[in-house]
Amino acid sequence: MPNRRNALYLLAIISLLTGLFTGRADLFNISYLIAAMMLLSLLWTWLSLRGIALRRATRTRRSQVGRVFQESFGVRKTGILPKLWLEINDHSTLPGHFASHVVPTLVGNREYTWDVETVCAVRGEFQLGPMTVVSGDPFGLFHSPRRIGATDRLIVYPMTLEINRVILPVGFLSGGDAQRQLTHQITTNASSIRDYVSGDSMNRIHWRSTARTGNIMVKEFELDPLVDIWLLNDFSSASLSEDASVRRVVRTGNIIPSSTRIPPSTEEYGVIIAASLAKHFLDDERVVGYAAYTPYRQVFQPERGSRQLTRILEALASARSTSNHSLKDVLSLETHLFTRGTSLMIITSTVTQDWIGEAQVLQRRGIRLICVYINPNTFGAKKDSSAIRGLLQLAKIPTIVISKDDDLAVALEQRPA
Repeated sequence: MPNRRNALYLLAIISLLTGLFTGRADLFNISYLIAAMMLLSLLWTWLSLRGIALRRATRTRRSQVGRVFQESFGVRKTGILPKLWLEINDHSTLPGHFASHVVPTLVGNREYTWDVETVCAVRGEFQLGPMTVVSGDPFGLFHSPRRIGATDRLIVYPMTLEINRVILPVGFLSGGDAQRQLTHQITTNASSIRDYVSGDSMNRIHWRSTARTGNIMVKEFELDPLVDIWLLNDFSSASLSEDASVRRVVRTGNIIPSSTRIPPSTEEYGVIIAASLAKHFLDDERVVGYAAYTPYRQVFQPERGSRQLTRILEALASARSTSNHSLKDVLSLETHLFTRGTSLMIITSTVTQDWIGEAQVLQRRGIRLICVYINPNTFGAKKDSSAIRGLLQLAKIPTIVISKDDDLAVALEQRPA
């Protein structure tokens, strides 16, 4: 385009100067024609980006690694002039999401649409948009970009694996399968309401239902011996080990996928293990809590249900091993969260040994521990992990050892050593 314009500028100047020296009127007419064409092209270019409506829609702002994310786009002409061509440039940050498109001539009031499907290969929080619309004149002399600054965010949850069972250590409090039995005792599990019967305690009255129905209603409780399960992820920067083949967008950013396999990074293995365990326990109607520094503190009190799973997956989606808090620091800071009889699953790849003392203190308080240890030596770490694995055995902390390229679902189903 600049070359075309420069050629016309040069032709107009030569025609004008030659006409001045020779006095020929047709040379002046050529100069006027070129000037008029340039002005008309400039005006057309300015109008080409007016009178259009751009639509961008997606079914959900949540996806998961391995799933297909879909977006639909539409462009409709609302002005008088036809749109010869439109170039839509999308600036989304989702890897592999190519939504840019060239729209052909738009005539009438019809809408031109196209769909984009992208397989999500990386967990994280990504930006959808902004977009830039480019158009020009029929002669190809000018082009004009127009930026549409509207943005939205997409959260891609980490991959989860189907686990058939997880063997937890036997502790001091009762546990096991859920017993869906009604009880006269007041427990933490209210299951239903019923009409008041003479002799029912006043603290069992459900006041909202009583006000709504006009009759006194009381709560029914369930006997459920299941104890809480806490998942604790170690995202300290010192615990991170990854293969030399791993590439990131920036030093601590998203991993650039190179294949469909799990990236060879202890961070990714830890995230997938935590997500899979949370899904397994919550699908089994267990009460699950979560704690991690990712690098900022994220603690979700024990709950059951899909809402708790969503919280945990959102936290894991953007978790990075950049925390300055070691595993010892986290256990020391969050020890007040764990009550007697709680099952605590620690997911770590650290080679430091100072946290084992804190873990033994928790054991003496009646907290059931299990460690999922991601062996950093299999990811290229130079420090030997055999010493810490020996200490875990001496401290009688049940441990599941995970190595690179292991089948994680099978590994998590094994009995802790």
